[in-house]
Amino acid sequence: MTNNIYLLKWIREMEELVTPEKVIWINGSEIQLENLRQTACRSGDLVKLNQEKLPGCYLHRTNPNDAARVESSTFICTKSKEEAGPTNNWMQPKEAYKISYDLAKGSYKGKVMYVIPYMMGPVGSRFSKIGVEITDSVTVVLNMAIMTRTGQKVLDALGDSNDWVRGLHCSCNLDPEKRYVFHFPEDNTIISLNSNYEGNALLGKKCLALRLASYKGEKENWMAEHMLILGVQKPDGEIIYICAAFPSACGKTNLAMLIPPEMYKEKGYKVWCVGDDIAWLRKGKDGRLWAVNPENGFFGVASGTSEKSNPNAMQVTKKNTIFTNVVQNLDDNTVWWEGMDKNPPSHALDWKANPWDGKTSKQNGAHPNSRFTSPAKNCPSLSEKFDDPDGVPISAIIFGGRRAQTTPLVYESFDWNHGVFVGSVMSSETTAAATGKIGIVRHDPMAMLPFCGYNMSKYFQHWLDMGKFIGNKAPKIFNVNWFRTDDNGNFLWPGFSDNLRVLEWIINRCEDKTSANKTPIGYVPFASDINIQGLDISNSQLDSLLTVDNDLWKKEVQNIESFYEKFGDELPAELKNELSKLKERLQY
Repeated sequence: MTNNIYLLKWIREMEELVTPEKVIWINGSEIQLENLRQTACRSGDLVKLNQEKLPGCYLHRTNPNDAARVESSTFICTKSKEEAGPTNNWMQPKEAYKISYDLAKGSYKGKVMYVIPYMMGPVGSRFSKIGVEITDSVTVVLNMAIMTRTGQKVLDALGDSNDWVRGLHCSCNLDPEKRYVFHFPEDNTIISLNSNYEGNALLGKKCLALRLASYKGEKENWMAEHMLILGVQKPDGEIIYICAAFPSACGKTNLAMLIPPEMYKEKGYKVWCVGDDIAWLRKGKDGRLWAVNPENGFFGVASGTSEKSNPNAMQVTKKNTIFTNVVQNLDDNTVWWEGMDKNPPSHALDWKANPWDGKTSKQNGAHPNSRFTSPAKNCPSLSEKFDDPDGVPISAIIFGGRRAQTTPLVYESFDWNHGVFVGSVMSSETTAAATGKIGIVRHDPMAMLPFCGYNMSKYFQHWLDMGKFIGNKAPKIFNVNWFRTDDNGNFLWPGFSDNLRVLEWIINRCEDKTSANKTPIGYVPFASDINIQGLDISNSQLDSLLTVDNDLWKKEVQNIESFYEKFGDELPAELKNELSKLKERLQY
């Protein structure tokens, strides 16, 4: 399949380390993938679902101790701790390699070693990066075949180059005490051990596409961000592209696959999904910031997804999907999860394969982090620019979080540096269901806290430097908050499809078609400029949604100061200056 001497040498070294029974290279053909699906079904790794109702769909169950990302055991392995920074777990590369090779040694005995050449980003794009993952898990192969471009076309694109990411995944014995995900950004290497959960084992996703890519982007003058990409098509046919970053539980996938409200549909508005999770951004020939989605599929959270919350996502899962840790309905061999509908099956198996009656059981049937892996081409609103090697031009960047009182529905930053400040202090409040306490503020800068592959102070500086690099063609930066509540804890904004009303104001601001109220935190809409036609929202509720309470923001400043302390003297001076200016504006 290849004559690349660097790749072949590494493959031989890994084969000697893990000692498999045989080696299979993944060529990307449907014939090979179908054989692997049958292999997985025979071994019990996959369960074939009802092919009439869910054609090409399968169920995968992970070990019960292996159903989520392992942030505490995820490490950035650089020569100096300073390079990893205060927000990452760090380990010396020499120590991490020793742990890895001790655990990996002989772990493929009696198994197949699968070699997966894959590409993040469209084939032929200057954005794209190539990786090769070695794994002993057939389900990892099948998931990677959905989430990335795989096979011979990748090797052809690689040619004789040594510019590719080495990835070793070993299931070992799934020991949670020895579960690690190691990133070696200086060596272009990722090693994952003792986990078959896709979030830890699909090395092209968070590992390459964010942690290693963010490190590469800082060195190569581009950006890898935990952002959706969508296009809003206006009635005149023009499409405005937006990137948006949100922490978990803030509606990221719902926004990426938004369906316009009826009144907007009638006017001719459409929303196109370019990506729901990751954006790679570069300066284009025209000086603007352009973005691609490096992934080829969706790895979405199943629980809570429904025809009401995200009908496009439900359509995505209807064919050629691998479901992980959901309920298996034994009556018709389909799947179910909490939040899908109000009619749980009574004759079923839960995510651990135990008998489960959804009518009477007090326990959830699906894992809260249950997932679906689906081809992007399944999405009814997929943009025609999805595979465009040049990507799409970005007019606006949105940050957002879940805040009950402090943050208004939407506001625009004063300029790029102020927008970077807004992103750097992104935060969400916890809910009672999650922590037992309401309103605990957790900071997640640019939604990248778990995914930044180097010192976050340098990451902030890179954002500031990119603003200078792009200059006056930089996108405008906004903050949104769909979760503002009244005094009784009721949400003031309907959210979901009606979030397009806020995007409309954002687009108008990008095109200088509407004015705004200058407040201490940024430009806030005048109530008359948010379209609430057809909504059950009073003028007083809208005023409340757009209010900036100086006293609450003075408390917020204290929170920000406390958060910034962890970066010490490495925090960029520009962000310190933006905080000082905010304090002055709030005072006067």
